[in-house]
Amino acid sequence: MIKNIIFDMGGVLIRFDRKYFIERLGISGEDEELLMREVFHSLEWVRMDRGSLTDAEAAESICRRVPERLHDAVHKLVSMWDRPIMPVEGMEELIAELKDMGYPIYLLSNASCRQGDYWPRIPASRYFDGKLVSWSVGLVKPQPEIYYKLCATFGLKMDECVFIDDDNGNIEGAFFSGMHGIVFHGDVSILRRDLRAAGVYVKAE
Repeated sequence: MIKNIIFDMGGVLIRFDRKYFIERLGISGEDEELLMREVFHSLEWVRMDRGSLTDAEAAESICRRVPERLHDAVHKLVSMWDRPIMPVEGMEELIAELKDMGYPIYLLSNASCRQGDYWPRIPASRYFDGKLVSWSVGLVKPQPEIYYKLCATFGLKMDECVFIDDDNGNIEGAFFSGMHGIVFHGDVSILRRDLRAAGVYVKAE
């Protein structure tokens, strides 16, 4: 029986569109490809999520590999991608409904130490009973230990939790750890269907 609902953040609560973040800086073509690779697909980005690099240290490291004309863009992509926050349509309403029905709501996210700065600007954040963010524990999804850590921190039973993430590898990690899981593909109406199939009583759209 599902008693707790756990959400990822980027790609679930809010849009995390790397291509859009680069393009809104007026960058395209080869420079766009370079920034996609050297910023968002870099080792530094993973290390920020794990908490072994600060955002400033990561940006400085990345800048050593890209032309000087892109240094300002690197710093903005690392430290300002969240401006403005772009909520996923319909997600706040779903979470409010789940909360009204008595389900505890938790966050499990791979994110850097800046997460606490922008978390209050995410509209649905006010409904959450607790959160565990990767940088604070030195673990990242889909390591099994991070799912166990979440449950231990909040006194949850693994088989009473359903985890929602847009990354199928992270959902596989949840299954491996003993949680139920749902891959979110961007459509909240489909998520509602999948939650009902898991035994969570939410309205259809």
